[in-house]
Amino acid sequence: MRRVRAAADPVRAAHAARYFKTGEGEYGHGDLFLGVAVPHLRRLSREFSELTCQEAELLLQSPWHEERAVALLSLVRKYQRGDRSTKKAIYDLYLRNTARVNNWDLVDCSAAHIVGAQLLDRSRSVLLGLAASSCLWERRIAVLATLHYIKRGEFDVTFRLAAILMKDRDDLIHKAVGWMLREIGQRDRAAEERFLREHAAAMPRTMLRYAVEKFPAPRRRRYLGMRGSRSR
Repeated sequence: MRRVRAAADPVRAAHAARYFKTGEGEYGHGDLFLGVAVPHLRRLSREFSELTCQEAELLLQSPWHEERAVALLSLVRKYQRGDRSTKKAIYDLYLRNTARVNNWDLVDCSAAHIVGAQLLDRSRSVLLGLAASSCLWERRIAVLATLHYIKRGEFDVTFRLAAILMKDRDDLIHKAVGWMLREIGQRDRAAEERFLREHAAAMPRTMLRYAVEKFPAPRRRRYLGMRGSRSR
């Protein structure tokens, strides 16, 4: 996409490559960056909001991170304005291209708006399948999709996934789960604390730290102190 590549900034690209962990053995290994600022990508996605699903899917195959971002942002806008058949087509497109939604920012800008929205009045079993995937990004999609329900006061599926993913080995999943628990707490602190009282002792430290980040300091220390207590 010429408009994206015209805005390339090599200095910004080098910084992005470090920030998104593209080194050997890191989660973003092999991802390529042009160095285009996010606000500019969002403007371009608005300009290209009339991309067809076929064009967006083709753009998702780009090796350039920012071009995949424009494809996803355009699909989100298209989904939000689409009729039932358009929404289903975009949802199906998204699920068959999860390998191209392959960094945390790409997941975070799209999963709730497409996967979460599509499953609002449907079975959530797809999320359980994604949460069991060997692919880091599919597991993060499952968690982030639930933000769509959290904003509507529905927390059960988030709690279910959180309990499953406490054993996940990846820090990016710990951060995602902790973030979603924190979002629940900002809407219903009692609901979050019920979950924490049951699970805090077994939660990974990063997950728990994110979950209690907005708590008053004494209460935050109390929950952090619970971690590992069952094994003592």
